[in-house]
Amino acid sequence: MADNTTTSFRANAYTAQGTARDSFALPETLFDGTVNVPVMHQAVKAFLANQRQGNAKTQIRKHVTGGNQKPWKQKGTGRARAGSTRAPHWVGGGTVFGPIPRSYAQYVPRQVRALARKSALNARARENAIFVIDQFNYDAPRTARLKALVERLGVADQKVLILTDGTKPNVFLSGRNLPAVHVMPYSDVSTYHILWSDVVLIESGALGQSLEPVAERDEVAPRPAKKAATKTAAKKTTAKAAAKAPAKSAAKKAPAAKKSAKKKGE
Repeated sequence: MADNTTTSFRANAYTAQGTARDSFALPETLFDGTVNVPVMHQAVKAFLANQRQGNAKTQIRKHVTGGNQKPWKQKGTGRARAGSTRAPHWVGGGTVFGPIPRSYAQYVPRQVRALARKSALNARARENAIFVIDQFNYDAPRTARLKALVERLGVADQKVLILTDGTKPNVFLSGRNLPAVHVMPYSDVSTYHILWSDVVLIESGALGQSLEPVAERDEVAPRPAKKAATKTAAKKTTAKAAAKAPAKSAAKKAPAAKKSAKKKGE
């Protein structure tokens, strides 16, 4: 049933590194406490139905190869009369009332979808499962950086949905390798994605109230340079080769010295 209790919600705000900030007042136009369960059910059911390809197909009697010739004559054999080996009761015959390719698409009006999405966000706000991040400024994809944020917020063991302000490929690529983290733009979120998650991280700009980012030190250790690693490896190989060379020359000289000593003794 629909619950239209009007309340104001505040969410915990954090920086992109996970440092706590002052609480964030969620916009009342969206977070007004409305939770309409039947509408959410309709939206999720339609979303899952629209994911189906609907290409299951079986062959009816006329589509099975063969069966053009009568297997035996009509009378005189003592067997039941038969006209084709592709009848449905024969092994290898056609299928009766089997599935055929069709569309499972369901249409939900735009206003109903908006109400369902609003209800899902309010349901997470009631559970205090909405966190606001000031700004995601990723210069390059870093999975370790996004993983550190999730762990610092204490939601590493939960399913996390991150909603960015517009399309941000670096943030998406940073969370692509985390199985319990899903990153997508705020404008593309659906009721299914919100209800799938246990915690929702929303960038402040997506809610219409941008928070100025706080200058912080990146706690994630930088990646070692590949060129330096290759140089050190080359130095090690050259040092090993240089150490082995005197040993080999000494081993070669030893038998020659023995032979000269034997000749002198003779």
